[in-house]
Amino acid sequence: MWMICKKEWQQYFSSLTGYLAIGVFLLLNGLLLFVFPDSSLLEFGYASLGSFFSTSPFILLFLVPTITMRSLAEEYKTGTFEILKTLPITPNQIVWGKFFGALLIVIAALLPTVVYAISIQSLSSIGGIDIGATLGSYLGLVCLSAIYTAIGICASSFTNNTVVAFIAAAFVSFILFNGFEAVSKMSIFKAGADYYIQLFGIQSHYKSISRGVLDLRDMIYFLGLILLFSVVTRRNITAR
Repeated sequence: MWMICKKEWQQYFSSLTGYLAIGVFLLLNGLLLFVFPDSSLLEFGYASLGSFFSTSPFILLFLVPTITMRSLAEEYKTGTFEILKTLPITPNQIVWGKFFGALLIVIAALLPTVVYAISIQSLSSIGGIDIGATLGSYLGLVCLSAIYTAIGICASSFTNNTVVAFIAAAFVSFILFNGFEAVSKMSIFKAGADYYIQLFGIQSHYKSISRGVLDLRDMIYFLGLILLFSVVTRRNITAR
């Protein structure tokens, strides 16, 4: 499994595209947080990373599919998947190797954003940022990234076209993150059903963790979705 994981890491950073995608992610976050007046943290008047944690899930909708779109689609297209099948590894090891390899890349992209928290903390004259909520929000981002990664690899397992894999992963991730939240706001669901509809979406669980409160139900939800898409990916690999 770790051989596959290492291969994913090396393959992603073997081209300029990998560095460019992460660079654009960090640049866009930097512009939103410190330059654009409508979302700039410097305009809030108090130390908070709320703007970063509310916009990052939508930016990750594009970053993660960029990372995962080649995971299996490229293997199918170039024929290296046939070589992969001859190795003494199981379909589960292929799936989890691809998953952890891509997830480590996403985490590597998130790590430099800790500088934002350090900067806000140093600029704050009174109190500083809420450490508990900030740590919870970062945990939420990692969990969110893990789900996006599982979705992306699953989408990549259906096709040998990387563009199709990217679009499918971004679309499914968006629907799961924001779709249920949007549907719950419809007037026909105002009698209490809106709460239960929100629970099917990622956003409500992400917001729950971002408050710094670890709820077992949220962790089960995240793990359940990851396992679900991993099982589908394994079935696709086995069928191949």
